[in-house]
Amino acid sequence: MNIKFFGTFAIFTAFLVTSCAESEAPVEEKAQLPLVKTYTAEKKAFKHEIRIQGSVETDKDVLLGAEMSGILTAVNIKEGQVVKAGQVVAVIDASILASNYEEMKTQLEYAQYMLDKQEELHKRGVGSEFDLKTARNQVESLKASMNSLNTQRGKASIRAPFSGVIDAVYAKTGQMTGPQSPIARLVNNTNVDIVATLSESHLQNVKVGTPIAVRFPNYSDTVIHLNITNVGNYIEPTNRTFRIMSALKNNKLLLPNMLTEISITDFATENGMVVPSVSVSKDQDNNDYVFVAQKTEKGLKATKIIVQVISEYNGETLIENGAITEGQQVIVEGARGILENDIVRIK
Repeated sequence: MNIKFFGTFAIFTAFLVTSCAESEAPVEEKAQLPLVKTYTAEKKAFKHEIRIQGSVETDKDVLLGAEMSGILTAVNIKEGQVVKAGQVVAVIDASILASNYEEMKTQLEYAQYMLDKQEELHKRGVGSEFDLKTARNQVESLKASMNSLNTQRGKASIRAPFSGVIDAVYAKTGQMTGPQSPIARLVNNTNVDIVATLSESHLQNVKVGTPIAVRFPNYSDTVIHLNITNVGNYIEPTNRTFRIMSALKNNKLLLPNMLTEISITDFATENGMVVPSVSVSKDQDNNDYVFVAQKTEKGLKATKIIVQVISEYNGETLIENGAITEGQQVIVEGARGILENDIVRIK
């Protein structure tokens, strides 16, 4: 009886193991399929930006200096002072020039007296033509010398070439100054320029009027939207770049030489087929392609589709319309480990 029971138990156990194996086989087979993650293809807005560093410049940032050497008898400005165009900011001692002027003035009076006498004698037919011309030449020469002294005396007063703010004063009353010694820095930041250099490869996409967004590392919450006002007409041969500029008027925030981060939109579309850049690969023939997961009787099959890449930016790739349709499941993760027509499963 024990033998009969043992045989029956063995048969039942074998049947149970066989049944379990048959029921679990599809589950194990499914678990061995490549695991992928997909993205639903859709048409949406896409733009490509160029990001470069730039700086703030102004043409009204000058060092005020003297054209002649001498002792400063007056410095009429302080740091932070607002001055107007033509205002005298400093004066150089011009006493020697003043003395020379008075001396020439006396000589001119005498030369004019001699000229009047020669003209009177010439009218009477007594004086010679040579004496008359000599007297006239003496008068004209002294007048020219006096005009030159007047010009030099005018240079003794250093004037502001434009309205602005005195940023720094370098000289003091009583100091010796000259053409190589700056007296003060004058700045006017009302109108500034945002400038940068771009690789010549971007020349065809950047024109006057192209919109840009300007950010500032020290003002992270500040963004200024401008348009390019000038594109350089020269390629720098050392680094193959050209210069761009955008004018900013009525500025109240930016200072010369501030660093900027410039974003230039060189391509944009409102309705393009966009997929994640990680989904695009290259085959041995250098073709760009993506895998899409298509439903079949056997499950989801990975189908290879050749695409034409138009542009790529910020983790997204714009491809030509037609290759992929909206709603298709583009494989974005796991595509590197599968082959065409592989059956896959989605995370």
